Amino acid sequence: MAHKLRLDRRQFNNGLLATTSQAIWGMALTSTHSAQAAAFPERPITFICPWPAGGTADQTMRALCFVAAKELGQPIAVENKVGASGMLGLKAMLSAKPDGYTVGQIPISVTRFSQLGMVAIDPRSDITYLARTSGQLFGIAVLANSRFKTLQDLVREAKANAGKLTYAHAGVGGATHVGMEEFALAAGIQFLPVPFKGGAEALQAVLGGHVDVLADSSSWAVHVEAGKLRLLATWGEQRTARFKDAPTLKDAGYNVVVDAPNGVGAPKDLDPTITARLRQAFRVATMSAEFKQACDKIDAPVLYLDGADYEKYTAQTYAKETMLIERLKLKELLKS
Repeated sequence: MAHKLRLDRRQFNNGLLATTSQAIWGMALTSTHSAQAAAFPERPITFICPWPAGGTADQTMRALCFVAAKELGQPIAVENKVGASGMLGLKAMLSAKPDGYTVGQIPISVTRFSQLGMVAIDPRSDITYLARTSGQLFGIAVLANSRFKTLQDLVREAKANAGKLTYAHAGVGGATHVGMEEFALAAGIQFLPVPFKGGAEALQAVLGGHVDVLADSSSWAVHVEAGKLRLLATWGEQRTARFKDAPTLKDAGYNVVVDAPNGVGAPKDLDPTITARLRQAFRVATMSAEFKQACDKIDAPVLYLDGADYEKYTAQTYAKETMLIERLKLKELLKS
């Protein structure tokens, strides 16, 4: 009996020692993580831009990172990972270690592509949201010598010739395709969509007279100013100063707004202290004169939201996309 008591006491002491050691180790590890978070950042940060170098998104993100780097006291290196309508770069960013040293741009289209099965990301749970930054300027343009002088002209002919007028867009399921179809639903008309691999190819198809109408972001801007294209409408909440004579879709009586806001995020499970530090830096950067100047060059509105509100906005957009996918039968279109 005494021998058993000695064994039990030894086992208890050994268990207590192990538990105490684990607790001390856990406290030391927590203390180390806390110290690392408090000292963040201690080395350069990588920013993954999912669009080509030199493009409009790349230009604005480099301006944003320039200011954020000054705020953080460390360089931010922009790395372009292009493909799959921005999803390749986003997936690469979210696959990185959640230590704050890899962040990147979040295309809002992930709320649609994730539901269409085009990318294995759930934007409601897989992203640490840092800041919504800016939108894009979309519009409907035709050749300068087109018979369509106004948006109303286009709507009238589309009603009279359902499914015959063609429009070029940058790919099935993308913002230009979905936005144009949303407008068509609101106007009670039907077009014949012609998909291309990107906005540049869509633009050339219209300039070459092969497609009737262009639905794209501001690739048309310089051609409108040069007199080669006519801008029938823009898709933002308000008219732009640069193209103040072009009505918005809302001005024309259609309750459709498409501005595809982008933002900055990091992998999930990021330390709260590091998250707060990055949110502050990108808040300052988004509100800076340098970033606004870069956005003004491409007529992109600054649409800042802090991380928490940006996350809520994305969840709301996800729900809206669920309805649009069903209304537009996008899953069926992708299969056809």
